[in-house]
Formats: sequence, C-alpha cells, structure tokens
Amino acid sequence: MQYILKHFPNLDEQQQSQFRLMLELYPQWNEKINVISRQDIQNLEVNHILHSLAIARFIDLLPDSQVLDLGTGGGFPGLPLAVMFPQTHFLLVDRIAKKLCVAADIAKQAGISNVSFFHGDIREVKGAFRFVVSRAVMPLPQMLPQVKRLISGAQPAGIICLKGGDLDEELKPFAKKVIVEDIANFFDEPFFETKKIVFLPI
Repeated sequence: MQYILKHFPNLDEQQQSQFRLMLELYPQWNEKINVISRQDIQNLEVNHILHSLAIARFIDLLPDSQVLDLGTGGGFPGLPLAVMFPQTHFLLVDRIAKKLCVAADIAKQAGISNVSFFHGDIREVKGAFRFVVSRAVMPLPQMLPQVKRLISGAQPAGIICLKGGDLDEELKPFAKKVIVEDIANFFDEPFFETKKIVFLPI
C-alpha cells in the first residue's frame, strides 16, 4: 500500500481496505488464471493499480455518471477507479470470460458494489456512458468507431486511454482535438516515465 497511500493519502478506511484486499487477491488468483504476467505480478501495486489510478489524477469522475472499461481483463483500470469513485458506476467489458470471473470475484470479496460486468464484444454493449476508459487495448482510430455511439453526456465526455511509447502516428488523425498528459507529471516512479494518458473528447 505504500505507493497508493503515498499518492492518495486521503483514502478512507473502506478504500484502504479494498486496495489491501486487491493486493492480496490478485496474486492468489494469478496462480490459477494468468490475468497479469507472472513476471509482473510482484509489481501489481505500481504497474497495475497505481497506473489505473492515474486517471483519477487526470479527471474527477462525477457521482452517478456511467463509465465503461473496454477490455478490462482482470479489472484494470475499472476496479481501482471504482474504489476511488464509489458513487460512479463502472461497466467492465471483456471477451475473455475467465478474466472477467477474476475481476468479479475480487469485486465481490472487496465489497466493490459500483461495478457490473459484460462478457462479449463491445459492439454488443448497449447504454450511454460519460467516458470509455481502457488500458492499451487497441489503437484509438480502431477504438473510436466501436465506442462513439455509447458516449453521451455533458462535457467533458469521451475516451480516456492509458498508453505508452511513441503515439505520434496513432494520434495524428486527432491532432487538433486529443489531449495527451504524461503520467510522470502525477507519479514519480520510474515505471511511469514513458506512460501517458490520452483523452479524446466526444
């Protein structure tokens, strides 16, 4: 918990308990179902939970809004964000059922009640969401046509992605609209030196 509390010192007792349970439960599940690289599970707190929480530093998600997590896998960034914003509802979507089962079990055991789950393709999802969030799922030009119909609400609204590396070519079609923020502006751990938040308003 040292890194989470370092950057988010005002978490209440319930939030701290939920994050501690995540840190216990993910390694247990990872022994059975590989939701995180076995070489990377020891970096769970920084590389996965704190990385997800970079979105909480970038934008304050409003109570009663709806957020869709596309390609959530084992629950990132959706579950950490759901702990951080307990009054916001998150729909976690993935095509791999066993990974969603891990995320659902961790949510249940940690008492994260503001989440639901959808097993299937994003094209099958119905509803209206203020934001679609994702973590390195697919290039933005490929993602936009699949999720644009789902995004509605007062500004700001749109797509928020966690990405790394050289994004110049990927973001060229959106050059006049997209906002790119270096996560190193929020967190000083070496892992974040090349990591970015990409926000495309819709």
